[in-house]
Order: sequence, then structure tokens, then C-alpha cells
Amino acid sequence: LKMSWFWFYLPLHLLMAACLCHSIKAPTTSSQQSFKTDLFNFYHSLMLADGKETTVHLLKDIPKRYYFVLEEGRALAPFTITVTPCDVPIEWSILVHKASASFLGKAARGDHDTEEVSKSQKAPSMVSTIFNYKGNSVETYMGMSSHSALYMLEFLSTERDTHITVYLTTDTTSGQLYPELPVDPRIDVIGIGHTTVTLTWKHSPSVLQHRENIQYCLLVNEKHNYKSLCAAETAIRSSGMKLPPTLALSLSPYLLEPQQVMILSNSELSIINKASSGEVRQICMGTKNTYTVLNLSPSTQYYFDVFIVNLLTNASAAYTGTFARTLEEPEPKVTELKDGKVIQVVLDGKKQKFYSLQYQARHKKIQFTFQLCRGQVRVHITKNGKTVALENISGLRYFLLKGKLLDTYLVQLRSTEQSNSSVKVQVSPHFHKPLFPLLPESLKIKSFSKLRTCNSVTIAWLGTQEESKYCVYKKRIEEDQVWMELRSADRCSGPESRHKSEKVLCKYFYDINLQRAVTTETIKGLDAGTLYLFDVYLFGPSGIPVRYHSKVVKTRKKC
Repeated sequence: LKMSWFWFYLPLHLLMAACLCHSIKAPTTSSQQSFKTDLFNFYHSLMLADGKETTVHLLKDIPKRYYFVLEEGRALAPFTITVTPCDVPIEWSILVHKASASFLGKAARGDHDTEEVSKSQKAPSMVSTIFNYKGNSVETYMGMSSHSALYMLEFLSTERDTHITVYLTTDTTSGQLYPELPVDPRIDVIGIGHTTVTLTWKHSPSVLQHRENIQYCLLVNEKHNYKSLCAAETAIRSSGMKLPPTLALSLSPYLLEPQQVMILSNSELSIINKASSGEVRQICMGTKNTYTVLNLSPSTQYYFDVFIVNLLTNASAAYTGTFARTLEEPEPKVTELKDGKVIQVVLDGKKQKFYSLQYQARHKKIQFTFQLCRGQVRVHITKNGKTVALENISGLRYFLLKGKLLDTYLVQLRSTEQSNSSVKVQVSPHFHKPLFPLLPESLKIKSFSKLRTCNSVTIAWLGTQEESKYCVYKKRIEEDQVWMELRSADRCSGPESRHKSEKVLCKYFYDINLQRAVTTETIKGLDAGTLYLFDVYLFGPSGIPVRYHSKVVKTRKKC
């Protein structure tokens, strides 16, 4: 058995002419009319290619027909047809017109006789439906043919315009277009966490045979499972997201849309599509058959589909999808704050979790003090469940609050950056001895460009009306270290973290008149054309230092 390829090149109007020319010679009965109608349907169909996946576009309520011819050959030759709906359910059927291929072939070649035509027209219709299906699953029909036959496939969508793919093959010896699924194609959920789900599935036989051309791709979404890769792509596109070429999911370069994020790590390619309907992730992980999906939302149901993809043909087969619900996020641990006690909190920027502190007031007036050590921190303070303060803090920040005895205050801290942040927190009665020194209006250090020399620089900083101790430190740095030094500086650390050789001097000063509460210092013994990082530490009565903002100054190269 083989495909009659010359039909593909023969214009259909010649076939129609041949049929109509002979049909007028015989009387018309109901069976003959049915026979001619069947042939007319075949003539108005399209040839279906053998061994190639064909995309078919369907208009609502308008049937579309394709046909193929099997000629005489070896007995009981098999053929298979696979239909993949890419959106809504469709109806499709296979009809066969037995012993008609020989007649049509002779009619087209012109080597028929009147007696044969007459017999064909007087014969009852031999068209029969051998298969029909309605739904949106991938369906494969496997048939056997021992005689010449003309087959017709009819497709119909009654819901809306859609498209499908159709694959016909009469060669079952050279392998299938689609990767092979294991006997048990289910996906097993072997682990569930608050933000993770671990999946495993049995290997496809295709992976064992063609490992270099096969890979697994995982689709994660919050709506439902998909029965084919083209169905998933259609749904994602209809939601307003532009999908890259099948992730095959070919790893070929393409441009991502603004709502898409691509992550490539450890030989895994992930595409994250952002949309109002939720996140859709596509992850291709090579030939690994166990995978842990990370960074999911707690207490959320997710649907997981695994596709085995042939990288050479882009053809794919779908495992049986599964779903899982992540665990509920545990109640955050709450740390009790005590009067006058300082605690330092490190906040994880990647997880973006809140750190909670609780305090029960023993006085009507209390003061919260926050000293930002690193990064950026958002502070949310509630009193008996009602918000009393909400802001991003920088440097040193005080909140003076009034209430009643035994009021409950809850402080929630969160890093607003991807990197870790750190902050010191203290709560105390308003009249409590202050933990931090009285601060000047600004914590900036100023340098005087005109006073720079090859071996000295002059800096200045503001003081307060309270006599305090100020210590100056310097550090030699390189050009490429400036950003990192300023970025990673821990503003809560004191001089104890510095090397003794970096200390320049310590001095006391104050001025009742804030307009004159400023001091300058000239640092000598420096190298020409060199960058230096200068820091000033302010010490209050409690001995806890406050670090001014670092200043980078470069000495003159030539004098």
C-alpha cells in the first residue's frame, strides 16, 4: 500500500469533469444520486499529505474535508491518523469509499470504457463511516486496508473558529513523528511545600533511543490542565500574552515581550508569562524526569503538564496532567520587644517576607527608634490592629506614639530590595534615656575641592548642641571598588569593625548656636592621585555610634 501521489498534482476540476461527463449517461436513482454526491464531496476536498503534520483552520459550523487514497498492494497494510485539537472540542470522522480509487484513477487517465462507467454508476453507494469522535483530546485512529480505497476526513467546529493539526502516515516502519509516551503516562507529585512542588514521571522510550533530540518541557499555570502543547499555546495567546515559538521548544533565539521573563540556569530554560489571569511558566529541563518547581505562592492550586518534545520536528506528546495545592503559609513568628532593648533584624530580600515584632505598652507615650544598617526597609506599625505608621525608612527614624496602657503594637518589617536589608529597632517610654545621640540636621560629609592637595584633603560635617565625640576614619580604595564600598556599607557598624591603621583622629565639639555647629578637619599624609573613603562616627551618651554617610575624595595628581 502506498499513497497515490499523482492525485495531488491532478487538477480537481478534471476529476469533476470526468465524473459529471459520465454521470449524465445513466438514469438517476436515489442510490446513484448518493453515489455521485459522495464523489462530489471527495472532489471538493483537499489532499492530505502522508508523513507530514498538517495544520487545519476551521470556521465555525463550516465542515472541512481532506482525503487520501490507498492503492492495492500488500495485504493488511496499516495506516494511522492523529488529530490534535488546539482549542475547543471538535467533531471529526473518517469515511471510506471502497474500490473507488481504481475507477477514479482510470477516469483521470482516460483509459476506462463505457461498460465500466455504467457499472460504477449503477452500483449502490459504498461509502461508510469507520470512525467518528467529538472532544478536545488528542485522538489516534489505527486502521488496516486490504484493498484500494478512497478515504475522507471531515472536521467540524460548532463553538468558534479554531485550528487543529492532522498527521497521516502509511509508513509504520521508520518511526513515528510524535515522541512515544511510556505505558504509564501519569505525572506523580512527590513533594509539596509552601512555595514548591516536586514532580516526577516515567521516562519516554524516545528519550532512551534519541536522547540528543528529545527533551521534557513543563507547563505550570493556575487555570487547568492542557491535553496538548498547541492547546496550551492557544490558551496563553488568547489570554493576551504573546508566546515565543514553541519552546522546543526549539531554544532558537527570539525576542521576549515586556510581560515575559526568561531564566536560563543549569541547562534549564524557563519562560514566565505575566498576565492578569496569573502566571504561566514554561520550563524545559532536558531529559531529567524529576523536577522541583520553585517560587510558587502559598495556599494556591497549580496545574502541571509535561510534554515530551522532538527538537528536530517540534512534534510533541502530552503526559497526563496533574495538579497540586501548595501549603498554607505559616503564621510569621512574632518577637517580643522589651523596653530599652535593641535588636538587629536581617531581612531576606529574595523571599520578601515580613519580620514581625510585638510590644505591649506600659506607658501612654512610647517611642520606636529604627536605625537602617543596610539596604532599604519598609516599616508598618499597627496599634490594636489599626495602622499608625507606614513608610520606607533611611538613616535614623523616630516614631513618637500616644495611646493607652496595655495597648498592643505590632511592627512589621520588610526589605524593599532584592538583596538583604538590615535594621536596628528599639522601643522605650518617651522619657527613657535616649539610645542614640542627638543627630545633626544632615549626616553628609562635605569636601572642599579647592583645598585638595597632592597629599591632603579637607572635610567638614555638622554637629549638634550636645557635646559629643566624633571619630574620623580613612580607607584607600580603587576606582572599581567605589560602588561596592558605598553599596555594602553597614551603617550600624562602629569603629570596632575598622582596622586600627584606618583611624585618623577623635575629637569632641558642640555649639549652642546650630548655625555654627560645624567642624572641619584636614587629613594629611595621603598619596597623590589616590582615592580615599572617609567616615565619621558620632558617639552619644549611651556609647552607640551613628555613622555619617561615607565620602569618597581623590587627591590631586599634580601639585
